[in-house]
Amino acid sequence: MKFFPRSILSGKLANFQPVNQDQYAHITDQELLGKYYAERNNYWLGLLLQRYTMLLFGVCMKYLKNEEEARDGVQQVFLKVIQELPKYKVEYFKSWLYMVAKNYCLMKLRSKTSRITEIKDSMVATPAEDSSVQGLLEKDHQLELMTESLEELSKEQKVCVTLFYLDKKSYQEIAEETGFTMMQVKSYIQNGKRNLKISMERKLSK
Repeated sequence: MKFFPRSILSGKLANFQPVNQDQYAHITDQELLGKYYAERNNYWLGLLLQRYTMLLFGVCMKYLKNEEEARDGVQQVFLKVIQELPKYKVEYFKSWLYMVAKNYCLMKLRSKTSRITEIKDSMVATPAEDSSVQGLLEKDHQLELMTESLEELSKEQKVCVTLFYLDKKSYQEIAEETGFTMMQVKSYIQNGKRNLKISMERKLSK
């Protein structure tokens, strides 16, 4: 996998360069950790991170279910490790790294669930109008239906709704990012929100 930290051009990761792992295959994790702690040289940490890049990618795919998000997750875990490792005396790097990756993914999922809940709440016009639907939406499994309904929107509506509600983008930012006009962005968001609500109500009625 060729997306080792060099793809991040700023911060501490910029100093890392991929190396030939074969010449270090005989060196254990503990030995590399010892060299890192003794010298505080990120070269040794880079070797460890390269050694477990595929493991990290697998963990991120397991939880995030999306290749692009998983690749970004690997990079974020790299950064987290670089920031946190100097603070602790880690003895078993692989186990510690797995825990860092798992915690990152769980936090990512919690954040996404929270944002989806915000969309859910925004769809309810008034308590009186949608009281029965609101009660059903409070059930945990409705988050899954929300995700399914998002996938049923047109490409334009899905993009605009996702950027507006999940990524907290403004109309102007969405227009600049997608190439749509401001009027188109507004229309896609309004229609997408309406269609999302209709789809959710249809699923709930079943």
